[in-house]
Amino acid sequence: MDINASTLRGVYTGLSTAFNARFASTASQYAMVAMEVNSTTAQNEYPRLDELPGIREWIGERNVVRLGAQTYVIRNRTFEETVSIPRPAIEDDQIGIYMPVAQQIGQHAAEFPDHLVWPLFKNGEIALCYDGQYFFDTDHPGFDEEGEETSVSNFTAGAGPAWYLVDDTQVVKPLVFQKRRAFNFVAYQDEKDANVFFNDEFIWGTSGRCNAGYGMWQTAHKSKAALTPESFAAARVAMQTIRKRDGSVINLRPTKLIVPPALEGIARAILEAERNDAGATNIWRNTAKVEVVPYLA
Repeated sequence: MDINASTLRGVYTGLSTAFNARFASTASQYAMVAMEVNSTTAQNEYPRLDELPGIREWIGERNVVRLGAQTYVIRNRTFEETVSIPRPAIEDDQIGIYMPVAQQIGQHAAEFPDHLVWPLFKNGEIALCYDGQYFFDTDHPGFDEEGEETSVSNFTAGAGPAWYLVDDTQVVKPLVFQKRRAFNFVAYQDEKDANVFFNDEFIWGTSGRCNAGYGMWQTAHKSKAALTPESFAAARVAMQTIRKRDGSVINLRPTKLIVPPALEGIARAILEAERNDAGATNIWRNTAKVEVVPYLA
């Protein structure tokens, strides 16, 4: 194959198509615990959305909640993956063997939000969130049914592998995935480029700008207790009794039971079996959906 602008454009088109097709067809899991926010600056500053009191009867003046008195910031970061292809491989019309490489980079780009979000989620008991407490903690500042301040827990200690209850029906989810610039496929392939002159290679790759951070701790509960019907029920109660400033419940719905692969069988027995170990009707069947996340292993 002759190396010229036309053939290089064709090579780029083929590799880019392979990248984009794989990117579009790759499944990810981060959206079940992270809301996606488009960013237009170097960083985004978020108000505490858990301060919203809800709708009330309008008596007298409006009850104005001033958002922004306490905020948290997520700064965007830049990420890349880059490969080179020897010039002789293109001259010898061997570009086809590099198509899987472009596809794999496309898969990496599509899965990258998972690599940001799930480690944050997994390590939430040792990472601070906006209220100054660990994201998964036993003493978040909260409120009782009288609207008085009290400590609220979204963490159950134990020695076993961790499992999680999540309400994915809320607008604000446990985490935030912040996207500044989407990953795309780019080329450094002009014959006059330094990499061609000095190294006899063409360079392709992808880059994007994004980051992840913590959202509403109220929408997730982490437990290291043994996963049993009793511990599952206790975690549900803990989530569903979290209250607003006025003492009313937030109305959380623990819709997802998220587990590492080691707990999949136990989780499905609790939530999908028609009968429990004693042969009685399984009252917890279909009360949440089991989601198995390998990143939590």
